Amino acid sequence: MAEPSPIDCDVHPTVPDISVLLPHLEPFWRDSIEERGIPSLDSISYPPKAPLSTRADLRDAKGMPATDAKTLAAQVFDKWGAGTAICNCLYGVQLLFSEDMAKAFASALNDWVAKEWLDRDPRLRASIVVPMQSTEYAVDEIERCAKDKRFVQVLVLAMQEVPLGRRQFWPIYAAAEKHGLPIGIHAGSAYRNPVTSLGWPTYYIEDYLAQAQGFQSQVASLICEGVFAKHPGLKVVLIESGVTWLPGFLWRFSKFWRGLRTEVPWVDRSPWEIVRDHFRLTIQPFDAPDSAEAVERAIEHLRSDDILLYASDYPHWQFDGDAVLPAGISPALKRKIAVDNPLATYARLKDGG
Repeated sequence: MAEPSPIDCDVHPTVPDISVLLPHLEPFWRDSIEERGIPSLDSISYPPKAPLSTRADLRDAKGMPATDAKTLAAQVFDKWGAGTAICNCLYGVQLLFSEDMAKAFASALNDWVAKEWLDRDPRLRASIVVPMQSTEYAVDEIERCAKDKRFVQVLVLAMQEVPLGRRQFWPIYAAAEKHGLPIGIHAGSAYRNPVTSLGWPTYYIEDYLAQAQGFQSQVASLICEGVFAKHPGLKVVLIESGVTWLPGFLWRFSKFWRGLRTEVPWVDRSPWEIVRDHFRLTIQPFDAPDSAEAVERAIEHLRSDDILLYASDYPHWQFDGDAVLPAGISPALKRKIAVDNPLATYARLKDGG
């Protein structure tokens, strides 16, 4: 029997131009975009010309990567051997201040992904982009898109306006849990607050490094606020967070929890255990030394074979050449990371969604 193909849990379709979303907007919003001359909703989280944003060999003649399903398939499926890929479309929906405009663009973006990507290649799945500016609108978008079983996750950014554990967001988690959808927290910012705890940085590298701090804060918030006590079936995927920060953070978190647990009585077990049961991390970027021995030790420190998910992070450039998986991973663990763990995380993949 043939081995099952890897499941790529993080690929990024590119919105080539705001015009492709106009057919999916209501007339009021189409007119508003044209009359106001809004050229784009692109975020600066991934500067288009930055080397980490896009590999040079993955750009088209206009310098754009991943603008159609055929191009993505040639790289992710044909070259790297994945059998399924989850599209996480990063576009500036979360940056908008208008709740109504954010709702309109989130819906348009999801409809565009369904028509231009999912309809064009049966191997593609996608995350539901939700307007976090309004919990009500975010829930509505989950309910609308969840009817399409090809949507397998809810996508939010790591650096929100407020921590994700706050109770105002709990209806989003209830909707996600009801439909068997993990919450995917992806690197990126809504730029409501500085990306570092000290204020605004000067350079992109500082922003990029600060993303791990954002993920740490979100993990602490979701656990301490009691999200998993309220929603025990919820899974959270940390996408493009890196990996090696987690053991040291959890050691410190668990130590402080033992001394301060009376403050959060609903956290009735160690943060290590909660993370093991509810959180997953994508393998790229894998922020460890290149040696196989160092990679093996880094993975051992995670204390779980279930926590990592295969991801190419296409078309971002987080690895050398075509070495999508780092050296030092045993064949058995490769199978878990590439197939078993994604299937255990994304219920809709098992159900044939």
